[in-house]
Amino acid sequence: MKLEVGYIQIRDLVFAEEPKVKDGVLYVNAGELEALVLKDEHITAVSFDIAKPGESVRITPVKDVIEPRAKVEGPGDIFPGIISKVKTVGTGLTHVLRGAAVVTVGKIVGFQEGMIDMTGPGADYTPFSETYNLVLNMTPRDGLTAHEYETAARKAGLKVAYALGKLGANVKPDETKLYEFPSIMESAKMFPELPRVGYVQMLQSQGLLHDTYVYGIDMKQSLTTMISPTETMDGAIVSGNCVSACDKNTTYHHQNNAVIEDLFVEHGKTLNFVAMIITNENVYLADKERSSDWTAKLVDFLDLDGVIISQEGFGNPDTDLMMNCKKVEDVGVHTVLITNEYAGRDGASQSLADADPKADAVVTAGNCNQIVTLPKLDKVIGTMEYTEKIAGGFSGSINPDGSITVELQVITGVNNELGHSRLSAR
Repeated sequence: MKLEVGYIQIRDLVFAEEPKVKDGVLYVNAGELEALVLKDEHITAVSFDIAKPGESVRITPVKDVIEPRAKVEGPGDIFPGIISKVKTVGTGLTHVLRGAAVVTVGKIVGFQEGMIDMTGPGADYTPFSETYNLVLNMTPRDGLTAHEYETAARKAGLKVAYALGKLGANVKPDETKLYEFPSIMESAKMFPELPRVGYVQMLQSQGLLHDTYVYGIDMKQSLTTMISPTETMDGAIVSGNCVSACDKNTTYHHQNNAVIEDLFVEHGKTLNFVAMIITNENVYLADKERSSDWTAKLVDFLDLDGVIISQEGFGNPDTDLMMNCKKVEDVGVHTVLITNEYAGRDGASQSLADADPKADAVVTAGNCNQIVTLPKLDKVIGTMEYTEKIAGGFSGSINPDGSITVELQVITGVNNELGHSRLSAR
């Protein structure tokens, strides 16, 4: 599969009567977007704000972050199975509004939502302090279940990102990259002197608002399978979960999977990137056994020399991570794991809920329990009402001077396990 990606650098974001992209500025019409969102009867009101890098602004509670993209050429369209019709994506030409993001907030859905600070020490921990953010603050209809509200909020963010992405469809990109992912037979002939490397991406699918969607299907309903990494760039995988903000893979993370990007960079140089496998993280032991069995089977079938395995979340999924690791190692394939740690506020506790001697090559995205104090900022988009309730907050988190003392868990993307983060450890 071949996908050409044209990156249009966004340097500013403003409200305007005419929506367009011109000279690096994204102009949005809030009224048109409001009408688009309110077509869903589950949402009774929505307001829009803009948050720019360096501004004294805090966004909370964050549900999802999405990058605007547009399909220019090729089959299918962005976010297949949810916003557009089900059609295999990952080929042709896609335009990206790089530097722009859509952020959804509103009345809390799950207690594992987070915040984004656009300035101060909190901004140093999240990549979304560097994006120009259009923030949707939604009010759900009374009486909705949590799952109904999550679905409505998720689709609203995707609809707005889709609409903004279309504004860049006819704009000349500042930079273009070509991503080529050959067939299994073709890859077998390429770079025979280099190790054949695959990527196993674990997708959160524990239910209870812990879900990830692939072509519109809840991943817990799927067996472990293969996908082209270029499909993820067109939005084939979207977030629908409320795991802790620090290690949640937002839709933006899936669109910009840093593991995939690095594997493409090294392809033909130090390794032969030949396969991407997606598997789920379930609750019951039988489901974990089934999925990890299939992971090892596919890795063996593809005759790989090594795989990178990335996790999403913590605790219960640590078992899935170790089962995948052990079974892949048992078929003679080396593994490198990407995870993070919940090692207590002093860093002295056991980092993962499970372990195995075969997990001897691990990359960490840092300790999510680390304490940080964030100053009071001039503006809050959303509400601070849930600060002491969301994961990483606690009774007494809000200080008398308006600053907050919390665990890193509350910051969106700080310990991301796809490599799209700034923390690690030795």
